[in-house]
Amino acid sequence: MSEPRTTNDDTGADTASTGEQWDLCLYVTDQSPKCLRAIENLRRACEENLAGRYHIEIVDLLEDPRRAANDQILAVPTVVRRVPAPIRKLVGDLADSDRLLVGLQLRPSPSQRDAR
Repeated sequence: MSEPRTTNDDTGADTASTGEQWDLCLYVTDQSPKCLRAIENLRRACEENLAGRYHIEIVDLLEDPRRAANDQILAVPTVVRRVPAPIRKLVGDLADSDRLLVGLQLRPSPSQRDAR
């Protein structure tokens, strides 16, 4: 259940404009409504902000539960941004697009914008 695309930066700034590839992993369980919403919301955010520069790996923990230990996953759905560094994790259906973009550092947080 993988799909191609990517992004990058560890400064907390708007990393979408750097042109780097992004490596994301979304942990889900089966076809639960919350997990399906997370898949849709993450794909939409990536297409809008990282078109052609991201890779999303979708891991169903019912099929491969050992994968959860590698990224210390305690709840699903959880998205893990591996690249660009640093690793970032967000839990939930990712419906709050502002929280998703700030959490993945695709957009600076309001406090970072005010500091500029």
